[in-house]
Amino acid sequence: MNTSLIHSKTKDHFKTGEEFSLVWNTDHDMLITTPQPSVEKLSYYYESENYISHNDDAKGVMAFLYRTVKRRSLKNKISLIESRLGTKGSLLDVGAGTGEFCKVAFDNNWKVEGVEPSKVALKFANEKGIKMYTSIENVVDKKYDVITLWHVLEHLPNLDDVIKKLSDLLKPNGVLIIAVPNYNSFDAGYYKSFWAAFDVPRHLWHFSKESIPRLFKESFKVESIKPMWFDSFYVSLLSEKYKSGSGFSIKALFVGLISNVKAIFTKEYSSVVYCLRKG
Repeated sequence: MNTSLIHSKTKDHFKTGEEFSLVWNTDHDMLITTPQPSVEKLSYYYESENYISHNDDAKGVMAFLYRTVKRRSLKNKISLIESRLGTKGSLLDVGAGTGEFCKVAFDNNWKVEGVEPSKVALKFANEKGIKMYTSIENVVDKKYDVITLWHVLEHLPNLDDVIKKLSDLLKPNGVLIIAVPNYNSFDAGYYKSFWAAFDVPRHLWHFSKESIPRLFKESFKVESIKPMWFDSFYVSLLSEKYKSGSGFSIKALFVGLISNVKAIFTKEYSSVVYCLRKG
């Protein structure tokens, strides 16, 4: 990848306080966390009972808000994939976390499997009866109608290899759903280095609305782009916590609202869902 000058700096507000640079990749209009931890060390940055997406039992206001929004969005996710495919089929959820989306898809008559490397999250997913792999590389001799990555692509090392693997695992004309944060959103610009969706070094890559079409253009066509309206509120609340120490902030909700309103005109939503079709 062709990289340019340092775009900005931020730090790991969640766990270590370490500082990282965000280096702009001009080819794909994306930012790259620099330096990136080795694959072996990366798991260390997730080791916390407060890492919400890996723990159904996490406590606190932010965990409650996260789970509330997540429950409300699950049916919308199912509706989205069914509208793209037009029927039921086989689905692989990469970065399945505790398996909640997989379980809802299974209950809606999808043939579901998941990928999740976290042992903590796997424990909860296995209790839901979903077949899980610990790595996408372990998924072999399989073809799926739909593959989903809900806020997962930004976590995965070896991005070029991942994109090729996703293409190999999809059936011809299969659907790929990718949700990622957008570093050009209003809330990102407002909170700058405190923007929670930078989440370095767990987030290795940071995407603009142009990044995904550029990265996947060899094998996929973008069919639609949709906002994730609730993300601006949740990310702003967490960003305000990092910035001021506030456990709950009306100001942050206002920032999230402004971000959504501005995005109606700019299309720079806090988080974006891309629906891609394999060529």
